[in-house]
Amino acid sequence: MFKKILIANRGEIACRVIRTARKMGIATVAVYSDADALSPHVKMADEAVRLGPPPAAESYLLADAIVEACKTTGAEAVHPGYGFLSERESFAKALKEAGIAFIGPPANAIAAMGDKIESKKLAKAAGVNVVPGFLGEIADTEEAVTIAGGIGYPVMMKASAGGGGKGMRLAWSEQDVREGFEATKREGLASFGDDRVFIEKFIESPRHIEIQLLGDQHGNIVYLNERECSIQRRHQKVVEEAPSPFVTPEMRKAMGEQAVALARAVGYYSAGTVELIVSGADTTGQGFYFLEMNTRLQVEHPVTEEITGLDLVEQMIRVAAGEKLGFTQDEVKLNGWSMESRVYAEDPYRNFLPSTGRLTRYNPPKESRSDTAVIRVDTGVEEGGEVSMFYDPMIAKLVTWAPTREAAIDLQIGAIDSYEIAGVGTNLDFLSALSQHERFRSGNITTGFIAEEYPEGFHGAPESPAAAQAVAAVAAAITRADAVRSLHVDGQLGTPLEAGSHWVVRIDGEEHEVELEADSAEVDGQSVSLSLGYRPGATLVEAEVDGQPVMLRIARKRNFMTVNTAGRARKVQVMAPRVAALRRHMIDKIPPDMSKYLVSPMPGLLTRLLVKQGDTVEAGQPLATVEAMKMENMLRAEKSAVVAKVAAGEGESLAIDQVILEFE
Repeated sequence: MFKKILIANRGEIACRVIRTARKMGIATVAVYSDADALSPHVKMADEAVRLGPPPAAESYLLADAIVEACKTTGAEAVHPGYGFLSERESFAKALKEAGIAFIGPPANAIAAMGDKIESKKLAKAAGVNVVPGFLGEIADTEEAVTIAGGIGYPVMMKASAGGGGKGMRLAWSEQDVREGFEATKREGLASFGDDRVFIEKFIESPRHIEIQLLGDQHGNIVYLNERECSIQRRHQKVVEEAPSPFVTPEMRKAMGEQAVALARAVGYYSAGTVELIVSGADTTGQGFYFLEMNTRLQVEHPVTEEITGLDLVEQMIRVAAGEKLGFTQDEVKLNGWSMESRVYAEDPYRNFLPSTGRLTRYNPPKESRSDTAVIRVDTGVEEGGEVSMFYDPMIAKLVTWAPTREAAIDLQIGAIDSYEIAGVGTNLDFLSALSQHERFRSGNITTGFIAEEYPEGFHGAPESPAAAQAVAAVAAAITRADAVRSLHVDGQLGTPLEAGSHWVVRIDGEEHEVELEADSAEVDGQSVSLSLGYRPGATLVEAEVDGQPVMLRIARKRNFMTVNTAGRARKVQVMAPRVAALRRHMIDKIPPDMSKYLVSPMPGLLTRLLVKQGDTVEAGQPLATVEAMKMENMLRAEKSAVVAKVAAGEGESLAIDQVILEFE
């Protein structure tokens, strides 16, 4: 067994690998860019080596620097995590030439499966179902249009070396191909150094299901059941689970055996995942097709660990050290149900735009493990750390396990509501709303779920009278508690005042009358029981209203508070009746008219500016491209106008809401 390994990655996956290595008694070496010098993975490791400046191309993608770090520290093996160099054939070869073990598959398998065009040919030869499409190289946009028309719309354009939702475009028409083909090539080149693109038929109402594989260097390969990864936004997974509510034992066996056949055809060992697109309308269980094989550990591997009882990182390390698998296919367990939600630094109320900044508060749910419930948080950040524009916006993975799917989802809801993050926007409300959604809970999901259920964007979970009543009661109670504390401050003049029991609570513009009693409250004339544990100034409030647990995250502003609970953000003002009466006479502030400006919807880099001063633009016309978190975002004109002023130039770093163009 290895005595020391280097983790060629950052963030939560680096921390995850370090935890397992520590459990196995293996020393660890972290690598870092200047942006990550104080990150948790650097502090956790036994040693750390600086790679370079923040951009990945100048740090985490420098294979030679990582090989040199191994030689300097005496690391015998490298775990690549996911992303960065994890699927680079050249990196695996460089390590082998240097006499350093790669904790992953052989280089030839990475090469065979890393090329999406060649991998589909290999899959077809191995007897694996493949999606109809064009697997040759495409010269230009005109050829792409011809090919797409021949296959039949809709089609998916994919960068051959792509992954993680990057370098993908769905085209419903010839215009979509013309607009998206070159962008797909650019994303592939920028992210993976390969601008080849292939086109395949897009299967409507699809489910995304993947098979986890594990093999050793002695020819043993097993499949560790499946994961359902259909809840996606822009082809980026948001919620994953294991097993799938759609897959039958017969389907699982057929999918697993095809996946193993493919792995065996390329001499695969270590952990890997075969991704399948499955027709949800096909009740025969035969409508599944090979998408790609990820020759690395997946982000969502924890749900497989929870239902099988295996530590996949440990298994990868043991396989790399030459050990045989300690179990057979018949011994693979499938116990209970596990869910994983990806906590991202993004604002779901602003079309999920990336959010960067410093974590002024970071308090994840308390981890716990028992025979009936598991709450697990895989994270790579800490309070005071910074979420930068250089890397993926994922903050953490929230994983739950329970004997049933419904119980695992309920654990997610409770854990999400108890998560405290401040300083950056997060998708916590969206994750909570997803977990509560009736269609999601039924298991009737496809990769189009988010687009279908939130066609106008996300505005919070649906409001209910009971939820509004609970928020009103708790908000009044904590305001009264704050008032009582204030009255006990020494040195106040005049006759001591009393904190009242009658309050008016304004929630998103709607007023509620609240009368507080010792252990109850009357809200709009209706009595509810109320108990809460609260200390003045707390930002997380746990209460019970009419016997139902309620968890509220409180962010105090000047004269109001933002209350997040059960997947919805609410603007709440709690006032004494006299103040509320005066408030009704106040004129609401009208927001400024920004229709004359094109502003950056997120922090990012202005990579392309397509117009100049004096140009006339039409509604829907592309104006600029802003790159953030390694994704291109096209900004378009909302109406016909003339460009009066250009306020930013290509290559400029933009702040959120920074003006790019001004119109006449």
